[in-house]
Amino acid sequence: MKKVFCTVCTPTYNREKNLKVLYKSLLEQDFKDFEWIIVDDGSIDNTEEYVNKIIKEDKLNISYIKQKNGGKHVAVNNGIDHAKGEVFAIVDSDDYLNKDSLLKIKNWFSEIEKENYGKKYAGVVGRKGYSENEGVGTTFKETYVDAKNTERKKYNITGDRFEVFYTNILKSNKFPVFPGEKFLSEVVLWNRIARQGYYLRYYQDIIYICEYLDNGLTNNIYKHIKMSPKGYALNIREQVKYDNISFFDKIREYSLYYSIRKDAKSLTEIAKEIDTNIFILIFAYTIRKIYFMLKK
Repeated sequence: MKKVFCTVCTPTYNREKNLKVLYKSLLEQDFKDFEWIIVDDGSIDNTEEYVNKIIKEDKLNISYIKQKNGGKHVAVNNGIDHAKGEVFAIVDSDDYLNKDSLLKIKNWFSEIEKENYGKKYAGVVGRKGYSENEGVGTTFKETYVDAKNTERKKYNITGDRFEVFYTNILKSNKFPVFPGEKFLSEVVLWNRIARQGYYLRYYQDIIYICEYLDNGLTNNIYKHIKMSPKGYALNIREQVKYDNISFFDKIREYSLYYSIRKDAKSLTEIAKEIDTNIFILIFAYTIRKIYFMLKK
């Protein structure tokens, strides 16, 4: 099995046209020691035909995996299983990388491997941007910070980031899968890795350009959570149990979960799913209602 430095993994579903932009950006990379694994999550458009076409062009090291539709996290697990890279980067099919992105990633990994601060590093993180000059979310003032994923709030790190992990860590820590559910937040896995004592080095550079499509995961997050409640309940339980999240964060999570489950389950059942009691749940939901009333 021939090793490469980086595996770029793209889970995709009916994104033939968007893949063309990403393909072009990968062709233009300054750093060439990478493979591209495309995991097709049961597309019914011309994705397979397009990928077979670019594989024949033989300009990149491309692997194509077709799976039954199961969701992005299942596709990423599949990509991890097949990855030959030392590090693993998830790049969505509707996004693309700057020309020097993979080179910066290579240099960043070299930096954390040269330094010895007594920390265990799981990987490096670049910023995502709406453009090369406009980053997603808020950030810190320093050139970089070392932090666990569970410490992001402490360093004013909000919004989506471009996490690149050592592949061997991901092979030992894959996304949990619930039969019938097709969505699970990446936060679940990133936080589990953080709880093992691993740090990430967060950099300021925007190296990943994202486009939030109307029918994409980000713009339909509440719909996906509603259809995948077990995964979201797991996320809430683990954050409350292990991460010492604030009172207000608990209220937000409990109230959101109740709002998406109240038509399907009883109050007692919902409280049990997230390991709380009905009085806290009622309080959280009441606060949420008052907040949205005042907001109007």
